[in-house]
Amino acid sequence: MKTRISHAYPDRVEIRGRDLTRDLMGRLSFTEYFSLLLTGEEPTEEQRFFLDLLLVSIAEHGMMPTNVAARMTLAADPDSLQGAVAAGILGCGPVILGTSEECARLLESGVGREPLEIAREIHAAGGKMPGFGHPVHTPVDPRAERILELADEHGVSGTHTALARRLPDAVAETWGKPLTMNVSMPIASVMLDLGFPSTAVKAVPILARTAGLLAHLAEEHESPIGLEMAAKAEEAVEYER
Repeated sequence: MKTRISHAYPDRVEIRGRDLTRDLMGRLSFTEYFSLLLTGEEPTEEQRFFLDLLLVSIAEHGMMPTNVAARMTLAADPDSLQGAVAAGILGCGPVILGTSEECARLLESGVGREPLEIAREIHAAGGKMPGFGHPVHTPVDPRAERILELADEHGVSGTHTALARRLPDAVAETWGKPLTMNVSMPIASVMLDLGFPSTAVKAVPILARTAGLLAHLAEEHESPIGLEMAAKAEEAVEYER
């Protein structure tokens, strides 16, 4: 068994071949450190900039199911902060947060193909187009628009982002109506264009949303609403015999 991530010695901790206290602490930002841990390499300036940007873009989005679940868990067990965070993270599936990884796989396999062909293939199989549709943001997701705008400004838009930009028209034609391209698609496209592996893409929304969860749980300690939300849910759901 082997690991290339870290090892603790009596007098030092080594991370990816670097001394934690003598080299990394005080030199790397947390975003840079996250990139080093995740990929084994320190990020370029553009990779660092966009990792920061993407983490900020997805960290918080109101009373989403992940935050509600975490608050209710903490309300039931106020001493279990870690359990409440875990409850929220467990909700990061293909409906909430998890589609960025699906977007990355679609973009990787789709480079060189026509967007309309990709959309029709998914539609014919009865699937949903990853990275499209949003219950709040319509006709555009402002977060997605800003990521794409900055990708152009910094000159990092590559083949994956070019494909992502062509997908909305193909999706609208195939599904018979326009669907919002949500933030998951440009998160995936920009990370791929910057050289990150597709397997690393989902790590960004999970890490980012952990920060948002901790904010909600800190507020839950100060101004509890978890049990009240549970009571409102009980009132709203009709019982049938």
